[in-house]
Amino acid sequence: MTTTIERTANHRVTTNAVIPPVTGAIRPAETTGRKATRYTLAGLRLALGWIFLWAFLDKLFGLGQGTAAEQAWVNGGSPTRGFLGNAVAGPFADFYRGFAGAAWADWLFMIGLAAIGTALILGVGMRVAAAAGGLMMVLMWTAVLPPANNPFMDDHLIYAGVLLVLALTAAGDTLGLGRLWARVPIVKRLPFLR
Repeated sequence: MTTTIERTANHRVTTNAVIPPVTGAIRPAETTGRKATRYTLAGLRLALGWIFLWAFLDKLFGLGQGTAAEQAWVNGGSPTRGFLGNAVAGPFADFYRGFAGAAWADWLFMIGLAAIGTALILGVGMRVAAAAGGLMMVLMWTAVLPPANNPFMDDHLIYAGVLLVLALTAAGDTLGLGRLWARVPIVKRLPFLR
């Protein structure tokens, strides 16, 4: 490879030297604001992960917060029957009541809660967890239309938005296993798993 370097308008120097590429990007020093943002997003990720995981544990074992022990899934209760059977309202109420307590709905709901909560807490699979969690939140929002305290906005939509922000900002890298997860071969091949 020949490289031509112009020194002046009338004089050229040609060499056979190859200029090596830059091997490592030089990172600018992290500002206090950026560091605070990273840790704030990590804290939000952990908090939201706990919300999902706690809902799973409470419905599984009936820990008494939202689910009584006798209604626990391990005691034969249904994680979807109470809310979908009684609390739904609005234009989609009949749709949701139609599968309240169905085994497939219980399994899908519980697997979703556990997987989304675990992924958020560990900081892995953030894009998939954000998509699944956002979908779950939007579906829960449609189950209570219109919301009790606002014409259209409620916490389910806010959670869906926060999940999107967490996925777009690689929030799993701080206080999580996101960087390690990104090096897993299948994640390298399929970046949507990041």
